[in-house]
Amino acid sequence: MSVDIDITGLRPERVSVVPSPLAELSMALHALAEPGHHPGLQGWVTSVTSRLDPHLADRMCEADFLWRSTFSDLFLPYAGIPGGTALPGATLAEDLDLLDKLSDEQFVDAALEFTCATCYSTHGPTALADAEVRRRALELAAARGPRQLRFSERLLTDPPRTRSWLRQFLEDCDEAFFADTWSRLRHQLAADARHKTDLLRRRGLAEALGSVSPAVALDAEAGRITVDKLGEGRTATAGGGLLLVPTSLGWPHLMVLHRYGWQPVLHYPVGSPELTAPPSLEQLTLRMAALSHPVRMRMCRSLARSAFTTGELAQVHGMTAPEISRHLSALKKAGLLTTRRRGRYVLHQLDVTAVARLGSDFLEGILR
Repeated sequence: MSVDIDITGLRPERVSVVPSPLAELSMALHALAEPGHHPGLQGWVTSVTSRLDPHLADRMCEADFLWRSTFSDLFLPYAGIPGGTALPGATLAEDLDLLDKLSDEQFVDAALEFTCATCYSTHGPTALADAEVRRRALELAAARGPRQLRFSERLLTDPPRTRSWLRQFLEDCDEAFFADTWSRLRHQLAADARHKTDLLRRRGLAEALGSVSPAVALDAEAGRITVDKLGEGRTATAGGGLLLVPTSLGWPHLMVLHRYGWQPVLHYPVGSPELTAPPSLEQLTLRMAALSHPVRMRMCRSLARSAFTTGELAQVHGMTAPEISRHLSALKKAGLLTTRRRGRYVLHQLDVTAVARLGSDFLEGILR
């Protein structure tokens, strides 16, 4: 399984390595929402949360599914600018100005990504223009929970109001904690961008991509970049550019923006912090046995990002509900799942703290 980027006709000068304040803010919000994904950031998370204004903390919960369970493409808005060559801004304000340039249709579809209701890597009707897509999006949002449903209803009813809310929220996060964090991280990110750019110029794209991650490979003869992930997708530069955006807070997540009509983006981590000590041999044997089935590995990719019902997993993986239930039972017996009931839905989610103890290779594989 992989995400492929067709780079046929891509000119070397159209490959850019540029840090993005907005992308890094999204990773900061994700780390605060899911500290179990980022064992190396525990100190930073504790420091920020201990001095966070309670009102801002509450506002973070209003739409945290945009950065907790998914990495909304809203945080890479330059990729959606027509022409496929726009670059991130030098400041958060400049990145937010690029966010404002997205059309309402682009904004709404990117914001609804967490519902899986709209097409992603292929062209399809938008939620603002198509009543059936809108209905399906609200139905799936309701299955996620009341906060998700309220957000989706507000988004579809009044996109400008939601856009204004999001910009103000991000500006308040910048004032509360991110400006200080960015002042420390931007030098490391700028240095990494200079290094990758130098590799591009001196040794070519294959060398630069290899330095991004061993999971990224170039087939120059086929004109294709392949990113080894537990997911599938296809995109193309199609006369535009290819953008590489480094993050200091993002390990182990290696993300590929492959939304239809948007510039392809590789959002990659510049460091890999050490994980905690492994579990006992007995625990490790039980858990690795539960995870040895390829279907369960693919399910873990979904369950690591968000809670799912049995029916949703069956639809995503093209299986019957009883088959999914048997796989969920094996994972739960190994102590790798948490479950909770929300109305008539039972939601299952991977216990990433337990999984983290299985080792960095496994964690990176399901989360990148």
